[in-house]
Amino acid sequence: MAKSSAARKLDEIESLAQLKRVAFGGGPPTPPVRPNLPILNNARLAVIMLLAAELMFFAGLIGAFLVFRLSATVWPPPFQPRLPLGVTGVNSLILLFSALTMHWAVIAGRAAVTSTLVRQLTFTALLGALFLLIQGYEWVRLVHYGLTTSSSVYGGLFYTLIGAHGAHVFGGLIWLAIVCWQAKRGRITKKNFVGVQTARMYWTFVVALWPVLYGLVYLY
Repeated sequence: MAKSSAARKLDEIESLAQLKRVAFGGGPPTPPVRPNLPILNNARLAVIMLLAAELMFFAGLIGAFLVFRLSATVWPPPFQPRLPLGVTGVNSLILLFSALTMHWAVIAGRAAVTSTLVRQLTFTALLGALFLLIQGYEWVRLVHYGLTTSSSVYGGLFYTLIGAHGAHVFGGLIWLAIVCWQAKRGRITKKNFVGVQTARMYWTFVVALWPVLYGLVYLY
């Protein structure tokens, strides 16, 4: 009896091993595993992190401006020149229109139409450069009328906030020039147009930030 039970156990072990071998080698193939593609590529994720840091930077500057603005009984301070609302309003429209040309550049980059892409990037850069030139002309006149960084807190806050934005616009112009150079060399294709996308992300941030600064610094 002991021998028969031991033999039965050996038969069960062998049959189980055979089933495992069949399932492993001769069974139905396992379905292919679909790779988990990231929602965002590394370049766009890096730009998002950069813009988050820039947003906190400007939030700090705007917070400092509001502290002095709300604590002042008279704003702007007496004997300080007033900011040019009309010219800056037109200049704001120029910068806002550049967001539209940047959008058209992304469409051209997605379709890999190099000529249209280069043209729209050039238009965007020219509008941004025109915005800076008009702003620089305003600054020269304001300094001539006595508004400097040392004239008052009003002047210091104005040049700090608006100057920081102007520096970011200038950085965006460099970014656009690099992407335009890549497009001319044929590096922007239907499968790889992330350079245009990241440039649009940064430029949209710069454009969207300006109405907030214009409303606070010029109109409020």
